[in-house]
Amino acid sequence: MRTRQFFHTAILGLAAAFALPALADAGHGHGYDFGKPAAAAQATRSVEISLGEMYFEPKSLQVKAGETVRFVIHNTGSLLHEFNLGDAAMHAEHQKEMQQMQAMGMLTPTGMSHGMGQMAGMDHSKMMKHDDPNSVLVEPGKTAELTWTFTRATQLEFACNIPGHYQAGMVGRLTVEP
Repeated sequence: MRTRQFFHTAILGLAAAFALPALADAGHGHGYDFGKPAAAAQATRSVEISLGEMYFEPKSLQVKAGETVRFVIHNTGSLLHEFNLGDAAMHAEHQKEMQQMQAMGMLTPTGMSHGMGQMAGMDHSKMMKHDDPNSVLVEPGKTAELTWTFTRATQLEFACNIPGHYQAGMVGRLTVEP
């Protein structure tokens, strides 16, 4: 009986070892055709953004291709929020990742769980984390920064991809002009 239990545990462990990295890396590893992260010292201007329960202020932004912008994001709400740069398809993919993180107990209403939720006790801490360069999580009452160089004219969105937030209207328009 112990041998059978050990065998099942080993099989489950191997399945998790192969499946979780694939889930965690889905969508990560690609470049961004609209720009790249930059150091705050390279910014040509700063933009202050307030966010709270299902809103961004301002609701839309205009930048120029070639411009490096330092976004200073203030969370005035009582929930965890995100500032993420991308197009609608990128946000849809990122929302799937955020749902997985929430299902695993890694995302709480007010922050990231450092105990790794259901993954506690397993050495998967490097596999799934919120570290995309085009995105930042902002805890309630906190301020975060993201600096980005926009490389080409395009239409983008800035959004919060915490499950349900985008759908509740927490998305803004970002126009990158030539």
